[in-house]
Amino acid sequence: MLAAERHRRIVAEIARLKFVTTDDLTTLLGVSHETVRRDLALLERRGELARVHGGATSPRAPVGEEASFTERSGTLAAEKEAIGRAAAALIEPNQIVVIDVGTTALEVARALPADHTGVIATPSLLVAAEVSTRPRVEVLVSGGRLRPGDLACSNAQAVEFFGDLRVDAAFLGSGGLAPYGLTDFHLDEVATKRAMLAGASHRYVLADASKCGRTAAHRVCGLGDFDTLITDEPCPAELRTALSRADTTVIVAPKTA
Repeated sequence: MLAAERHRRIVAEIARLKFVTTDDLTTLLGVSHETVRRDLALLERRGELARVHGGATSPRAPVGEEASFTERSGTLAAEKEAIGRAAAALIEPNQIVVIDVGTTALEVARALPADHTGVIATPSLLVAAEVSTRPRVEVLVSGGRLRPGDLACSNAQAVEFFGDLRVDAAFLGSGGLAPYGLTDFHLDEVATKRAMLAGASHRYVLADASKCGRTAAHRVCGLGDFDTLITDEPCPAELRTALSRADTTVIVAPKTA
């Protein structure tokens, strides 16, 4: 297949699906991964797509940097609190639960009752500090390299920790959620999130309305790789359709307790 034809098909596939993986393109085009990578680099320079971890997406997708923890803490506070309450209500006594990093995940920890009993495992020192105030909660912290702001732990140590852990439920934060899946801003933390998903019986993603339809740089998983989305508003039509096709449940948290 000539290069021009490959480029046309890549752009057409992204226009149709909004996101394609490198593996999908090698199968579609019948060429090597190296050829696909060169094609994607060329098309990105032309402004016809945006490369992200694991593939490519539309150049119009809002890929960017994450705001600081302080900035995010003061944004959509009521909505995040509502999501946190809805998530905490799903946690039963004596369960082993993972709570991820991020401002919304922290609200899950804050919403746990003072007399909650169980085990909370987390890569977040902020979450760990919050749940440590519950005397009947056992707190497990993954360890690893610490990211300032969110005080999030990651690297091979964190991945191994969650890889060896079998939990009743995992509540993951999000950088963005779009029809092609869950994305995150921090490459080092993608593998940690995947290990959390792999070890959980029930898998929840926390995403306020500002995250729905937004894309961060690194793909964590597809929509079918988690069970339930907890958000604060109905999803945009395209995302709602994609979630339905993936058989993923959506919980819209009420704004008041």
